Amino acid sequence: MPVTYRDYYDTLGVSKTASQDEIKKAFKKLARQYHPDVAKDQPDAEDHFKAVNEAYEVLGDPEKRKKYDTLGPNWQQGQDFGAYGGHPGGDYEFHFGGSTGFSDFFESLFGSAGGADPFSAFGGGRGGRPNRARGGGDIEADLLVRLEEILHGATRELRLARPAADGSPGKETTIRVKIPKGVAEGQRIRCAGLGYPGRGGGPDGDLYLRVRLERHPLYRIVGRDLETDLVLAPSDFVLGTSATVPTPHGEVKMAIKPGTQAGTKMRLRGKGLPGGPDGHGNLYVILVVEFPESLSEEERQLWEAIAEKARGRSRN
Repeated sequence: MPVTYRDYYDTLGVSKTASQDEIKKAFKKLARQYHPDVAKDQPDAEDHFKAVNEAYEVLGDPEKRKKYDTLGPNWQQGQDFGAYGGHPGGDYEFHFGGSTGFSDFFESLFGSAGGADPFSAFGGGRGGRPNRARGGGDIEADLLVRLEEILHGATRELRLARPAADGSPGKETTIRVKIPKGVAEGQRIRCAGLGYPGRGGGPDGDLYLRVRLERHPLYRIVGRDLETDLVLAPSDFVLGTSATVPTPHGEVKMAIKPGTQAGTKMRLRGKGLPGGPDGHGNLYVILVVEFPESLSEEERQLWEAIAEKARGRSRN
């Protein structure tokens, strides 16, 4: 099945010479704009966010970016890229549809179709005796999982076209994949018997879906813990304040004591992902200072007065 080239640089709105820091900033800006939890009034926000997340998955990883860039000069937008899911032998095709979370183009570059021979699990390739029982090879593909699915578990529907044992195209069917609560990055979900078909009465291979965690505009996932930034004005650090912090389990009001330093990491116990020692991991709130980009004349005079007093204290 032909697959269309995707311009990930265009998706993030950056140049092909963009630094990793520029790519990260572009992703964070677009992620906040299109994440379904934030852009609830935009019907196409989820599709935009998936595209942005996939682009950052590639460009934000130096190894993936290097592999992607080697193809860039040779392919134009809209040109067919190649056969998705095709087996190296060329006789078999394994095609996904539905909500794996990644595009066919991504899977063409970074997916895995298992061994070099779909029947290699039981020895003997296609050149062996036709009546000998041979098991089908396994298939691997990436499954992009959202934060909400980690918290509560979910069931995902995928469309799957498997080849017949004789190599002819198979009919597309819909399968239901259960995503367990607390699933982790890199974990494999096994779908028994959904890999390449066996021959001569041999068992079919299995389908393994590798879990990849979708990046979230508010939270960074660190094992079972989460991290988030809380942006405050300089006066909030000096005078103290209270702030409402969104967590995956509901909003929490936090008190910031006077004299708290920027960069302080505050823990909200049990507000992270399921599966920690106490049932859930923690949410760590990192305090970030935001300075005004411009000042009115009155504000400048006030800052100068504060600075003068501070200099006076240091001299004494």
